[in-house]
Amino acid sequence: MSNLERYSRQILFQGIGEDGQRKLLKSRVVVVGAGALGTVIANHLVRSGVGNIRMIDRDLVEMSNLQRQTLFDEEDAILHLPKAVAAQNRLNKINSTVTVEAVIADLNLDNAEELLSGFDVIVDGTDNFMTRFLINDVAVMFETPWVHGAAVSSRGMFAVIKPGVTPCYRCLFPHVPTGTGETCDTVGVLSPLTDIIGSFQAMETIKLLVGAETTSNLEQIDVWDVSSMQMDISQGRNPNCPACAKGQFEFLDRSSGQQVVYTTLCGRDTVQINPRKKSDLDLKKAAEALRKSGRVLGNEFLLRFSPEEDISIVVFKESRVLIHGTNDVTRAKMLYSKYIGN
Repeated sequence: MSNLERYSRQILFQGIGEDGQRKLLKSRVVVVGAGALGTVIANHLVRSGVGNIRMIDRDLVEMSNLQRQTLFDEEDAILHLPKAVAAQNRLNKINSTVTVEAVIADLNLDNAEELLSGFDVIVDGTDNFMTRFLINDVAVMFETPWVHGAAVSSRGMFAVIKPGVTPCYRCLFPHVPTGTGETCDTVGVLSPLTDIIGSFQAMETIKLLVGAETTSNLEQIDVWDVSSMQMDISQGRNPNCPACAKGQFEFLDRSSGQQVVYTTLCGRDTVQINPRKKSDLDLKKAAEALRKSGRVLGNEFLLRFSPEEDISIVVFKESRVLIHGTNDVTRAKMLYSKYIGN
């Protein structure tokens, strides 16, 4: 069987054909995040014959992931395999003719340019705004198209960002949201939703790779209410956008006010997370959200939240956070992303 025969049903589709398939086989895609969205995206891209895929993730497989993260099984969780490695293992069994690279890393301003440059498309399988703004800065800097996706509870969205053609992510979302946001660990998420959003992201990625027309909308879906909304963003470029209009990449700039400072406190088994841009948190609202995931105590100045036996998270009104029980910055960032959101 020839290499192309494997993709015969895909080649029969007029929008791809043999020329499109050959383009896919030569393409390079980086997927940021190997969670619910990332596993769906990578699964489709590997089966479709995208030649080279890099998967970046900082986390380990847990039992609670198996409800929606489709490349993992119970053995991966028992072995505490890094998600990127577990995904690579499964994808190699699905299609051994493509190259899948597992990168166990926390994507940040120190490594983002190195890890994301040199690819045809970047795909967003992340779960937080800060990483998306970082992806956007790199994508605009290197003029790399990327596919945004997000899913929480029963609601999801996706969009295609083409630097120089469409609005960039910062045009659509000028500011990082403040306060504690909804996350999968505080309000849950439905497995069919992540499958649908991830599948749409994979489809838009394939369109980019073969040179087909992509959606010009910010597409939004609610799988519980069975509703959808399309927002045409084609004319939404901001002439004053710091990123795509002025070339100011603040999320790659350590001196900018957009950065979050992570500090290990000496001798205290604690990591401090301190956003440079302060905000006045609604502690009552934050407490209501966090009680779904653990015990919450507090006063007018702070909340103390205990999501795990060995972890205590203190959230201050001015948005500073202390994570007690670890001096590992990467673990602290995972906990922050899980429970605090933004």
